[in-house]
Amino acid sequence: MSERHTISCLVENHFGVLARVSGLISARAFNIDSLTVSTTEDPTISRMTIVVDADAIKLEQVKNQLNRLIDVIEVQELKEGQFIDRELLLARVSVDGRSRAEMESIVRNFGGRLAEADEDSVVIEAAGDTHTLDRLVEQLRSYGITKLVRTGRVALEKQ
Repeated sequence: MSERHTISCLVENHFGVLARVSGLISARAFNIDSLTVSTTEDPTISRMTIVVDADAIKLEQVKNQLNRLIDVIEVQELKEGQFIDRELLLARVSVDGRSRAEMESIVRNFGGRLAEADEDSVVIEAAGDTHTLDRLVEQLRSYGITKLVRTGRVALEKQ
């Protein structure tokens, strides 16, 4: 049975690493649900957070193959409950004078804020785990989302 898995990879921070890692995963017919890359506390090393939908056997194969790539330093599967994760969401939502106050209340309840506002729309900025942002999006749909963008998941293992 297939399920979502979060993989954290430490990689050398140089040209072509992202292409090699994503190519390896897509060549195995996995869909990458989320992929984020950023430098770490050491500017020569990047952390890739990859969310894939895979069964346990295929996941092990991908982890083993990632470990064989020259630029990969470490591969770690982050188990549910053993890591902290966040995404950033930006959404442009239609509003009128009446719905603006409702919108602000909803956004505050999710720890977000209005990043920009004009007469007929607002841009909402919110950060949270995937499930929290999914719930926020569901609440915003009834107002009319005109544009939506989310970052990929970033995750850090708990101590």
